Amino acid sequence: MVVKAFVDTNILLRALLIDMDLHTPAAMLIRRMLEEGAELWISGQVIREFIVQATHPRTLNQPLTMTEVIAEINKVAPLFQIADETAQVRAKLLELLEAYPTRGKQVHDANIVATMLVNGIDTLLTINVDDFRRFDDQIKLLTLGDTALGAAFEL
Repeated sequence: MVVKAFVDTNILLRALLIDMDLHTPAAMLIRRMLEEGAELWISGQVIREFIVQATHPRTLNQPLTMTEVIAEINKVAPLFQIADETAQVRAKLLELLEAYPTRGKQVHDANIVATMLVNGIDTLLTINVDDFRRFDDQIKLLTLGDTALGAAFEL
């Protein structure tokens, strides 16, 4: 059975942009996942968040131009499956919001989890482990420096 892993924006951003802190470990994590045969997933939300961060002066000293961002997305898109935000995802999001204490920007995190669950994805690659810990009965969390990739893939 192929392992499905969702890549959070913070990992994607660091893996793709060499000027970001933690670039090397993020790139290594994605590379190791691909070598392990994992199927990597992102969503429209992650793509939008990537665009926002890569073009923002608080993220990068020299933000990317929109042309550069689009080229970067087009270059790496073949590595990922893209999860659509469907009516099923919206329904799952509302279910999660009722079941887990969530407010403000945390809704974005809940939407990622809803997208994962609807698409049968059980592993999340993220730097923001604390943001997703409330969902750890639903998903597995994998972050930078986790060397036991096999443990994350136990089915």
